[in-house]
Amino acid sequence: MTPNNTNPKVDFYFDKADKWQKELEQLRKIALDCQLTEELKWGTPCYTLGEKNIVLIHDYKEYCAFLFFKGALLKDTHDILIQQSDNVQAGRQIRFTNLKEITDQKDILKTYIYQAIEVEKAGLTVDLKETAEFEVSAEFQKKLDEMPDLKKAFNALTPGRQRGYLLHFSQPKQSKTRESRVEKNIPNILDGKGLKD
Repeated sequence: MTPNNTNPKVDFYFDKADKWQKELEQLRKIALDCQLTEELKWGTPCYTLGEKNIVLIHDYKEYCAFLFFKGALLKDTHDILIQQSDNVQAGRQIRFTNLKEITDQKDILKTYIYQAIEVEKAGLTVDLKETAEFEVSAEFQKKLDEMPDLKKAFNALTPGRQRGYLLHFSQPKQSKTRESRVEKNIPNILDGKGLKD
């Protein structure tokens, strides 16, 4: 890895890492070896081809990972891609818990990155579930029925923001918790904001 292909704006991410520093640096090297551009997006290192996101690096308490934006379209010949949850439609992770896992799979990881680049060059897209296919919790539906301004504001949100709210509102098992989430987020919806804006 030469200083020429790293992005100084991203250095802090690797410098601050405690638990996964060596692993993250190795993932960085692998991504940069694939001739991708290193950028900082969503506070994490993101590797792009032109304007298109290919893969990003992130870390959690239990693991660090490559996240392929269109991982659902990759041929997982080594059975290493993970769908984070049932609600994740396009992205897929490859998770690591130690440096040896990364170094042992270096060539495989590059193959997956090159495959992701080809998917992007071909203009392939993941068929995403329509917003109308997501469950609307009874608690949120009640508020939409009672408050025409809320319904209008919700319908004006981008599909991604709508899906974010629908998932957030329907996740809790208890009605009281779902109701609390709806109440808490009504002002943001009326202001045209997404769940994390």
